[in-house]
Amino acid sequence: MLALTSCTGKLGGATLDAILKHNLIPPSQLVMCTSSDTTSPKFSTYKSLGIQVRSFDFDSPSPSAFQGCTKLYLVSTPNIAMDFNNAPPGQGREKAHIEAIKAAISAGVKEIVYTSLAFGSESGAGVMQAHLRTEAFLKDLKAEGKIEYTIIREGLYNESWPLYLGYYDPKKDERGEIVLVGDGEISWTAISDLGLGTALVLADESGKWRGKTFYLSNSRESKSLKEIAGLVGQAKGKELGVKIVSREEYVQHYMQNGKEAPSVEWWSTTYGALEKGECEIEDDTLIELLKSKGVEPKPVEETVREMLS
Repeated sequence: MLALTSCTGKLGGATLDAILKHNLIPPSQLVMCTSSDTTSPKFSTYKSLGIQVRSFDFDSPSPSAFQGCTKLYLVSTPNIAMDFNNAPPGQGREKAHIEAIKAAISAGVKEIVYTSLAFGSESGAGVMQAHLRTEAFLKDLKAEGKIEYTIIREGLYNESWPLYLGYYDPKKDERGEIVLVGDGEISWTAISDLGLGTALVLADESGKWRGKTFYLSNSRESKSLKEIAGLVGQAKGKELGVKIVSREEYVQHYMQNGKEAPSVEWWSTTYGALEKGECEIEDDTLIELLKSKGVEPKPVEETVREMLS
């Protein structure tokens, strides 16, 4: 049986939807692990299909959530505040991931598919540190013969462009210029495409993904934040510029506009990684997976237009 975390979230939800839509895994072999009330009506349809719904909490993971499961699909916790203030190893989000992994092993899980992020292996981006630490933990466990792993570095969401573009608000932002620390090409990838690609990896029984670390990104095209700003300007009929400033100026600017210092300082490190080209991905794995189902990747231009309409 396959245990899945974060099925009510964006990536986890898209993955479960793809599994069911394409009949990739029998519902009777799926266990949804959630921090929501398991008696909630929102789970009724899933239960009617034969999917089990069990309680799971990243803050205190219990092996009972994973009993009877041989594989775990572990979506990283969204609790980014754990990473703030340069969290030392073992105290960032990886702390929650590691405890969940330990609970899964205690329950008899033999294989873990972990959703990392599409930055580089030596990245200085704060958003990547917990992922790299979790990846290292999984690799150590495999070396000790305790677990098999698959690490998927999921592409940067099409839908996340507002965050990267200076916390842009698609509904009411009227800025004519966006302040950033740096810029670089990004292989933007739609959440629905990531869900299908990830679902196909989870359903594969050949073992070809075990022990591998790879990217799922739309490698066909990439766009810089300046280009994204251009798309926004076109959609709104008003030019939108990008101004590159120092990291200190960036932090000060957004603090003055209501953002909390720990959050902005953490996020500001992202732009150095973009400038180094970490998020321009050349791995065609996702393209090939989507092609197997006759699906074309969704362009970021389409997502930008939808979010601004």
